Amino acid sequence: MAMKLLALSGSARAASTNTAMLECFCQLAPLDIELELCHGLADLPIFSPDREGENIPALASEFISAVRQADGIIVASPEYVRGIPGGLKNVIDWLVSGDEIIAKPIVLAHASHRGLDMLASLRLVLGTVSQRFNAELFVQFPLMSQTPRDVRRTLEIEENASVIEAFLKDFSAYILHSDSF
Repeated sequence: MAMKLLALSGSARAASTNTAMLECFCQLAPLDIELELCHGLADLPIFSPDREGENIPALASEFISAVRQADGIIVASPEYVRGIPGGLKNVIDWLVSGDEIIAKPIVLAHASHRGLDMLASLRLVLGTVSQRFNAELFVQFPLMSQTPRDVRRTLEIEENASVIEAFLKDFSAYILHSDSF
């Protein structure tokens, strides 16, 4: 059975380099890894505890279900004003009161040579919400300001495609190994 991974982009921009990078990850994933990019996260309503339970919006419920069904999550995000984009923080907020995220393996990928402040904040947040966040398993490509088409061209180069495949295999191995504890 294939490892089922979910990719989350912290960007709401149509021509996002982070989203384009994650789309390439999906296309380049080994056959034993099913990687799906979660779409529509920018459409999630702002989180409120008053909207949980029987009041949960359908889109939030679908998102939480996708997280529940995934074996692991890959997050990629731009840096907005040296921090985590509000939309990505909202996505994470929809998960914190449930148990779907607590033991979910999570790793980061980054589509820029910058963004260290955001990455530090995101590592802190993800390390708080998931006991299986792996800060050491990380991949980064300097793709900032590239079009989605250029991102694809860059990542399909054999050297970069090999890095992506190794990253996905390492994440899969981490999930399997950490499941045994």
